[in-house]
Amino acid sequence: MSPRHLLYRLAVGGVRLALPAVARGRVARGVSARRDAHLRLAAWGAAHRDRGRPLVWFHAPSVGEGRQAMAVVRALRERVPEMQSAFTYFSPSAEEFARRAPVDVADVLPWDVPDVVAPVLDALAPDLLVFTRTEVWPVLAEGAAARGVRVAMVAGTVAGDAGRLGSPTRWFLRPTWARMDGVVAVGEADAERFRTMGVRPGTLSVAGDPAVDAASERIRSLDPRATHLTALRDAGAPVVVFGSTWGSDEEVILPALARLREMGEEFIPVVAPHEPGPETVSRLLAGLSRGGWRATTLSAVMAADGASRGEAVVVDGVGLLAELYTVAAAAYVGGGFGRSGLHSVIEPAAAGCPVFFGPIHHRAPAAAELSACGAGRVVRDSAEMARFLRDLLRSADSRDFMGEAGRGYISGHSGAARRCAALLVTLLNEPIIGYPE
Repeated sequence: MSPRHLLYRLAVGGVRLALPAVARGRVARGVSARRDAHLRLAAWGAAHRDRGRPLVWFHAPSVGEGRQAMAVVRALRERVPEMQSAFTYFSPSAEEFARRAPVDVADVLPWDVPDVVAPVLDALAPDLLVFTRTEVWPVLAEGAAARGVRVAMVAGTVAGDAGRLGSPTRWFLRPTWARMDGVVAVGEADAERFRTMGVRPGTLSVAGDPAVDAASERIRSLDPRATHLTALRDAGAPVVVFGSTWGSDEEVILPALARLREMGEEFIPVVAPHEPGPETVSRLLAGLSRGGWRATTLSAVMAADGASRGEAVVVDGVGLLAELYTVAAAAYVGGGFGRSGLHSVIEPAAAGCPVFFGPIHHRAPAAAELSACGAGRVVRDSAEMARFLRDLLRSADSRDFMGEAGRGYISGHSGAARRCAALLVTLLNEPIIGYPE
């Protein structure tokens, strides 16, 4: 066993033993679910795996990456309709998403240690293991390759300042990357960074971002007659959505909304925090009230059959953001004022919604691209946010221009899921030729 493998197995084994005693909240839920995930997956394999059909196992870290993976799953099923599919995720926040995923079996990723991974691989007997966007798991990838399973990544992306590019992470993961049969990168810059991490040049390709296809599919599938949408759409004032916000975003948003209230602008701000727990919802309601707004929750708006002018709404549920973008005159996307990373700017663009966001967006290339084509705008502080929204709300032509620019961007960047699926079909059909040592 190499020093890399020994260090990794000791580290994961130690975390596996220690974490249950100290984990709290969402982390504790993840630990609890992961404890028996290998048993559940193996049981499904024993009962339902049809060895006469190919099985493709997709893994994604969380919900956003899961949506990218599902866009590729749908495109792959069009080409290989007989395939079975498995989906695993890492973050507990993806649990509800996984329940609705269009796959044969879904569960949290088991612990990445040999005695846990091996029975799952044997029971599922995948023909292809596909990681999505950012992360690979060394023991899972090694165990799959040892069984003759092709290993790939789709929607691969690496930010220029990613920790994976530096030592010791790059040293540690280099053998895993070198064993990959295919890495489908989002862009050329991503592909070049994968080369420096150890991915063999002949296995690299560029296909664009399946998130664009995922967003388009999601927007098209929404029901415009949903109660919470009609409650906002019929309010008689423009709706501005502030989506996936964190505390660092809210420190900018709340003063901007207070300024706009003082200016007498009539619109309905809808704030959807990334984690809408009771404390967060209460804090936002209080902050909006101090800024001069009559603040309420989306649940209350739905119960009252509609919002009203001068009312600010805090979203106190999850899974509603894409739908809310469809009734918005503009959308702020959170994460650009802190360390959490900018959330998806593609969904509001797919809904034809002008997009604005904070200045920290270097890990989200689509943000810069939307700005370049006129569909997006960077705001650097509360005053700039207030001015931008004031001007946008007063100009239907500006809103129409930005919305159409966003739709044009989505149209021009569609098709990545089909391109990824085509490359995965090739991997399914090609024989194993061995790996470099």
